Amino acid sequence: MPLTEADLEGEPVHERSNRRRWFVLALLFLITVINFIDRQTVSVLAPVLCRVLHLNSEQYGRIVAAFQFGMMTGELPMGALMDRWGVRLGLMGAVLWWSGATGMQSLARTGTQLGFTRFWMGTGECGNYSGGMKIVFRLFKEKERTLAIGIFNGGSMIGATIAPPLIVYLLLHFGFRAAFLLAASLGLLWVPLWWRVSRESFRVEKKTTPPESSWIAESSIASPSITRASKLAMRDLLADPSLWAIMLCRFFIGPVAQFYWYWIPSYLFSVRHLSMAQIGFLGWIPFLLGDVGGLGGGWCAGWLQNRGLSTYRVRQWTMYSSSILCIASLLVPLASSAAIAFLLIGVAMFADNYLSANMFGSMTDLFGEQELGRVTGFSGLAGGLSGLIFPLLTGVLVQKFSYAPVFFLVALMPLVGTGALFLFGRARYKRLQSQLAPAEEGARPSHTN
Repeated sequence: MPLTEADLEGEPVHERSNRRRWFVLALLFLITVINFIDRQTVSVLAPVLCRVLHLNSEQYGRIVAAFQFGMMTGELPMGALMDRWGVRLGLMGAVLWWSGATGMQSLARTGTQLGFTRFWMGTGECGNYSGGMKIVFRLFKEKERTLAIGIFNGGSMIGATIAPPLIVYLLLHFGFRAAFLLAASLGLLWVPLWWRVSRESFRVEKKTTPPESSWIAESSIASPSITRASKLAMRDLLADPSLWAIMLCRFFIGPVAQFYWYWIPSYLFSVRHLSMAQIGFLGWIPFLLGDVGGLGGGWCAGWLQNRGLSTYRVRQWTMYSSSILCIASLLVPLASSAAIAFLLIGVAMFADNYLSANMFGSMTDLFGEQELGRVTGFSGLAGGLSGLIFPLLTGVLVQKFSYAPVFFLVALMPLVGTGALFLFGRARYKRLQSQLAPAEEGARPSHTN
């Protein structure tokens, strides 16, 4: 019976492919950068789009919510697609799908048309994380995964960092519609690179050699959850409290970064009275700090694990500390100058991305590869639901009151999400830790006199 691509991808990675996996991670990082340039295009152009399309804050909030509704709608199909057909074809298809939607936004003449194309784009862009999480799980050992997730998820902040100066430059020299076309073309250029590199990286070896066997043994000791013989049925997965722990965590943490991506340019323009040129010149700084946070969260988790802390303790230390630091958002409306507001926003984004790297890492702690696509999809569904509700709420609060109550919410939501993860996921963490101890003991070489 011929092998399908899903079968090919199920094979372990040969030690000789060690270097190639970093090329794959680099492509994941690159497509995440492109993904977030696509997303940021509307938010950076928001002051112009609101004027040209005659939108108020509530109407703009509905356009943001349309994208999040698309993300929520596409999460489960994309997760199932990655599990069933494999990430090589699945991720390529997702990129082509959302790039087409990005290009179509250049033709929008009304808020309704723009909202529809944003919905379309969202149904594809959620595949970035469903595919990326599966790839990281397969190519990296447990102690490397949070760093790998931090690197590829760091593309979100790099994309958000690049977007303001790039999009404002295109706006000032070629008009706002050119920004959508450039963002779409970047995804199309990425596809052939992915097709070539992923083919080599997921190639099946005919024989398992000793170096490969060593790698598999070490990976199995590090992640006892991946040794399960068969994948969980959907009913059993939905009954698992750990799934709800992940979903609740992402429900509360997800909208925080989204608020900064989609609303900060409008906040700087309408409240801090920065011009579009100033936003393009300075608006990237908080996102750069956010990228540092994503990398720092991944690196710190690996550093703590290498010094003997259990995975459960590592997640507790990294996630609670960063969620407390997110409270810096409370001070943004009180800042006496735009410079101090920029600094506080940067601190909050640093903390939120530090937290997010470990939140995604917790998915690989609690579930095996056979469930990871669906788990990521369900978590994205939860994040999409909150991402749908929160922009609508933000639009109403900004229109009727101010940005202050919104900053209050995004300051406290990360702490609530972190608490939910450890409340509902504690039992699974403890069980995995009890499995890990005898596995590590058995793996130690015996000594005879």
